[in-house]
This record gives sequence, C-alpha cells and structure tokens, in this order.
Amino acid sequence: MSETRTDISELGEFGIIDQLTKGVELKNSTSILGVGDDAAVIDAGNEEYLLVSTDALVEGIHFNLMYMPLKHLGYKAVAVNVSDICAMNGKAEQITVAIAVSNRFSLEALEELYAGIKLACTEYQVDLVGGDTTSSTSGLMITITAIGRVKKEEIVYRSGAKEFDLLVVSGDLGGAYMGLQLLEREKDVFKSNPAIQPDLDGHDYIMQRQLKPEARVDVVNYLKELGVQPTSMIDVSDGLASEILHLCKTSNVGCHVYDEKIPIDSKTSMAAIDFNLDPSTCALNGGEDYELLFTIKQSDFEVVQSNPNFSIIGHITSAEDGTYLVDKNGSAVTLKAQGWRHF
Repeated sequence: MSETRTDISELGEFGIIDQLTKGVELKNSTSILGVGDDAAVIDAGNEEYLLVSTDALVEGIHFNLMYMPLKHLGYKAVAVNVSDICAMNGKAEQITVAIAVSNRFSLEALEELYAGIKLACTEYQVDLVGGDTTSSTSGLMITITAIGRVKKEEIVYRSGAKEFDLLVVSGDLGGAYMGLQLLEREKDVFKSNPAIQPDLDGHDYIMQRQLKPEARVDVVNYLKELGVQPTSMIDVSDGLASEILHLCKTSNVGCHVYDEKIPIDSKTSMAAIDFNLDPSTCALNGGEDYELLFTIKQSDFEVVQSNPNFSIIGHITSAEDGTYLVDKNGSAVTLKAQGWRHF
C-alpha cells in the first residue's frame, strides 16, 4: 500500500472512478462496455444487449428521513436506477435490492420502504428478483441494481455526439433542487421550534420532483414512435451542466448551450426567486431531475422541435471550440459544473 495520501474530495466521483478502474481489462467477449456510461453493456448472445446499472442511496448523504417518507424513498431508489437504463435507450426488466439497516428501524418501517419499491416495480413493469439484507451501525443504505435490455442497433452511449448535432432535454429542470431547498428550510424551522408546522402549501410540484421523481420511460417510447435515434444520451442526475460536460468529454466534442432555451417550470422559477436564487442556475446545477439529455442529428430537428416533451437547448461543436453557455444577453461564458459533488 502506498504511503502517499490523496484526499478523495480532490478527485470527485468520476476522478475516483477513473483512478480506481484504470488498467482494468475486459476479459470476456460478452463484456461489451464496462465502466464509463450509465450502465454496463453485456452481449446477450442474440440481437440484444443486457444493461446493468447499480446505485446506492445513503442516509445523511442522499436522503434525510426527517422529510423523506420511507415509501417515497423506496420508490425513488427504483426510479433512479430505471433512469440509468432509459439513458441507454433500453427497458428495465429486473431489479435486485440490498439494504443495510440499523436496529432503530422496525419491521413495519421496512415494510413501508418495500411498499414504495413494489409500487415502482408495478409502475415500471420490473421484477424484484433478489438482493441482500444486512445490519448497519450508521443508518440506512439502499443499493439497487437494475437489469434491462436494448436491441443492439438501438443502444445509445454517451460517446456518440457529433459536431452539428442538436442538444435536447426532456421535461423541465430545477424543480427537484428547489424542492430540496424548501424541505431543508422547513426542517431547520421545525428543529428550532417544533411547534411550528411546515409551510408547504402551493409547492406540490417541486416537492414531488424531489420526493418522487419519475424515470422517463415515456421519453424512450416517444423517441421510438417518432423514429428518432439519439446519437448520445445521459440522464440528468448531477445537474444539467455536469451532464452536458460528461457528454462532451466522452464524445470529444464541444457545445453551445443557450440559457434562454433551458426549460424551467413557472413554479420552479417562483420558488427560486423566493429563495433569492437564479432559476437558470438552479436548472443548470441543481440535479436529481432525472430527465433525459440527448443529442440528435439535424435531420431530426423538425420532428423533435414540434414535440412538447422536448426542448432543443443548444448544439454540438468541435472540441477545439470549447463548451460554452450563451446567456440571455448573447455573451458566451465557459460552461462549468457546479452541481452535486459525491465527495
């Protein structure tokens, strides 16, 4: 073991992954893609690939049980993993669930957690096929592995974006972040004075975006119905800016993203203004929206532009041109990721 000590916070999640997995070689011909995308890709021996993705949610890091109901937590844990399969243009079919739990949780509490997991399985038509349960001395941790399929000719990687492609995002952004800000504010108020009840009226939309996000299975279906094959795709979990930069880095391209084109719901904008925050900043850096960000060929412009589920927010350039955000005044500034940091 090396005597050198490097603080993992210096690297961040993807820097750590790169460092730990460098030199790893795929030894089996069925292993098509390992680390580096939303899911691993395995040759199923026919016209399809298997997709495998794993995510862990840790109490105190990814969720706070003061305001996250266990049923919602179970649902969300499944949804965020199904979202990774969607980001490969695939369909999730099975999940496994591993939980580490301390003795402060009762059987009834765990049943509530699993009620949410089962509800998500019904919603997304996936089967719970196994997992593990163990003890914990530091709260609750949920790790879910999602397994899906995609036709070989339909798989979409992060690495396929080309110069002149259009940058598209589904739905709207920033709502989950504003829901988190609201919940954190009301938590702090309650901790200082338990007699004061949370003021959550009128904020149903941003609350749902945070507590019960949905994997955009429908977007994958819309694209197939429209006959559109994205050239690259990723789900928006760590913030729009971060995900755009991932696509650009993996595809070795640059981009121009237009601030005025980023879709933000009016309820999200109003909440951001109430918190003295810029709505665009929240949309770019908030994270946990679980929308799909993808690129398309210019020939698909008209069919995508006319669909209300999508917003064209920019275009791909050469890597030498860099990655830029064009603000509402027409000024181009370097696009930076300031969203969720895992370490």
